[in-house]
Amino acid sequence: HQTLMPLNNTLFIESNPIPVKWALHEMGLMPDGIRLPLTWLSEACHEPLRQAMRQSGVLV
Repeated sequence: HQTLMPLNNTLFIESNPIPVKWALHEMGLMPDGIRLPLTWLSEACHEPLRQAMRQSGVLV
């Protein structure tokens, strides 16, 4: 539970499900491209989410 808290908190950095879809794409589990009305995660949020994914052990 505590291991995943940084990731859980960071997944709400923007409107859901945008960060979740970006994280899945970053892990290679989702192809590039999403349909409107969704847009990709803003560039400023990439590194904080990557760090949370690494800290939680879901991204190497």
